[in-house]
Amino acid sequence: MIAEFRLPDLGEGLTEAEVVQWLVKPGDPVALNQTLAEVETAKAVVELPSPYDGTVTSLHAEAGETIAVGAPLIAFEVDGAEETVPAPAGEDQAQPNLVGYGAAPAASGRPARRARRSGAPAPAADAAVIEAAPHDALPPAAAEPVMGERPRSTPPVRAYAKSLGVDLVLVAAEVGDRVITRADVEAYAGRTGAADPSTPVVAAPVVTASATGALRAGERETRVPIRGVRKHTAAAMVQSAFTAPHVTTFHTVDVTATMDLIAALRADKGLAGHRIGPLVLIAKAVCLALQRNPSLNARWDEPAGEIVQHHYVDLGIAAATERGLIVPNIRDADRMGLTEIADALTALTETARSGKTSPAELAGGTFSITNIGVFGIDAGTPILPPGQSGILAVGAVRRQPWEFEGGIALRQVMTLSLSFDHRLVDGAEGARFLKDVADILEQPGRAMLY
Repeated sequence: MIAEFRLPDLGEGLTEAEVVQWLVKPGDPVALNQTLAEVETAKAVVELPSPYDGTVTSLHAEAGETIAVGAPLIAFEVDGAEETVPAPAGEDQAQPNLVGYGAAPAASGRPARRARRSGAPAPAADAAVIEAAPHDALPPAAAEPVMGERPRSTPPVRAYAKSLGVDLVLVAAEVGDRVITRADVEAYAGRTGAADPSTPVVAAPVVTASATGALRAGERETRVPIRGVRKHTAAAMVQSAFTAPHVTTFHTVDVTATMDLIAALRADKGLAGHRIGPLVLIAKAVCLALQRNPSLNARWDEPAGEIVQHHYVDLGIAAATERGLIVPNIRDADRMGLTEIADALTALTETARSGKTSPAELAGGTFSITNIGVFGIDAGTPILPPGQSGILAVGAVRRQPWEFEGGIALRQVMTLSLSFDHRLVDGAEGARFLKDVADILEQPGRAMLY
């Protein structure tokens, strides 16, 4: 019999997704829970498992195409006796509705999606990203090429590589297990002479400039559809900017003692397995300051006419990735020590770099930190993530003349920028919170008093 699989409900109010790449084609046999495709929602790239054990008969969407939840995605020839995941009561029992859950496999263990070279080391976290903050471009760590795995890239990059005659498998062997970018393809083409990467290239016929942003010879502008992370970010920022009355306040602080403490912690052999950088101490200072200033850890519930005060801190860390800006959360960060926060940041960075941050990891968040200092910027006016009452921007650490113990000395100085929702937070409360964070960074020992 022919069974049709429709795009399932991806959760978090998401109504559509873009097919990033198919991992199967018509005629391929598929096993239960085998990954069929990677799809990109407004929040994350997720893998769709097969709810059937059978043979693919047709694909109802092309790579790069955006489809609505509930639209036909793929069809299979299956044995009528096959079992699928039960849907909630009142829904079609043959239609799975949770991403990542297919029918229960007969055998124990998870079916392997791709063959990997045994013994290949997992990519290590980027020290600069962890130390400065994961609101970096997340440069990939070097890794051995993964054999037997389809190269990871977006439809525009695949079309560009095809137009240059570049085999993405060979590019993947150089860049390791990460998403291949247009720059990677250009660099490879330049080294191998596959084509002149500086020459404007016409995309493959099925991928137009208006659909992907690929440059066509003679065109003076490029139109790129607003979708994926960019679409979600734009909607969220507009909603926040025109709903919550933003106020931003600044404070410049001498963080020399904090930087000295970091140097001492790094020299401690007992902490060698943890990457403790400035962001770790800033995150801890924020959690302590939120305990003393709970209005910064709250949200405005307009429909209910209530202010919801959180008794936990799900700390959002803004991360600039190849897909755009995302804000994954460290759950219950207020209950963590320095090493736990450091480990959570390492995991967050590796996940963001690989493009595997899930919608669940992006949902919620009670307060956020964004590091603009990694770009050499001192201060800014960050926009609040919807549903949060505060966000702290961390500026660059600079050595500069500073008043110290009655004289002038070269000190390490940082500017903190706090934006807050003036419906929830008065100016005095915002100032007290910022001063509490600054006091801990100026004298880390003060954390013992909190």
